[in-house]
Order: sequence, then C-alpha cells, then structure tokens
Amino acid sequence: MGKISIEDLDPIIKAYVDETVRVAVEEFARKNLERIKELSLIERIVRVEEELKALKQVELSRFEALQREIDAKAEASEKRIEALHREINARLEALEKRIETFQREVYTRFEVLQREMNARFEASEKRIEALQREMNARFEASEKRFEALQTEIDSRFMSMEKRLGFIQWFMGVGFTVVTVLVALMGFLKG
Repeated sequence: MGKISIEDLDPIIKAYVDETVRVAVEEFARKNLERIKELSLIERIVRVEEELKALKQVELSRFEALQREIDAKAEASEKRIEALHREINARLEALEKRIETFQREVYTRFEVLQREMNARFEASEKRIEALQREMNARFEASEKRFEALQTEIDSRFMSMEKRLGFIQWFMGVGFTVVTVLVALMGFLKG
C-alpha cells in the first residue's frame, strides 16, 4: 500500500463527512420535523385559544352592549307604558265624567218627559171622562128618544091593531051578510 496523502484523503473525507452530515441533518430534520409539526400544532392551538379568548371578550362586550341596549329599551318601554297608562286613566276619568253628565241629562229629560206624560195622561183622562159623560148623556138622550119612539110605535101599532080589528070585524060582518044574502037568494030562487 502506498502512502496516502492528506490531499487525497480530503475528497474522501469530504464525501464521507458530507454523507454523514447529510444523513445526520436528515435524521435531525426528520426528528425535528415531527417536533416542528408538534410545535406548529401547539402554536396554532395557542393562537386559536388566544383568538377564542379575544372572540370571547368581543362577544362578552357585544353581549354587555346588547344587554345595556335591551335595558335601555325596556326602560323606555316602561316609561311609554306608564305614560300610556296615565293617558288611559285620564281618558277613562273624562269618559266617566261625560257618562255621569249624560246620565244626569237623561234622568232630567226622563223626569221632564215623565211629568209631561203624566200631564198628558191626566188631560187624556179628563177628556175621556168628559167624553164618557157626553156619551152617557147622548146615550140617555138616545134611550129617551128610543123610549119615545117605542111609545109612539106602540101607540101606532095599537091604533093599527084597532083599525085591523075593525076591518077584520067589518069584513067578517060583510062576509056574513053576503053569505046570508046569497043563501036568501038561493032560497028565494028555489
């Protein structure tokens, strides 16, 4: 074997070192790549947690703002409801007063109408009584006229009856005389 010089060794060492370093670096990179991935995941988880905390803070502040807005609206609504309640009460009181006034007017009108109706009823009763007295007087006068007429008719019937009785008697005597005359004539002829 021959003597090897450093310069000849240099490319071999260099290749060996390069290969060893490359394998070591690849091994180191491969091991560290898993760690880097783990670190990357941890870093991402940390960032997600921080973003969640930040988002939670934003949502909490939004919720608090929304709660303040709701409270303000509820308070404003309560004030409007109270104002509306006061207005309704005032209107109801005014309406009750108008109803009371109307009732008084109706009662007054009813009393006036009742007095007027009573006066008319009394006047009607008086007219009816006067009419009844007049009707009674007329009826009595009619009865007297009827009685007078009845008496006159009775006297006329009596006078007619007397005339008819006389005519009947006269006719009976006349027929008797005629019968006797006819019989006498028949006797005399025969």
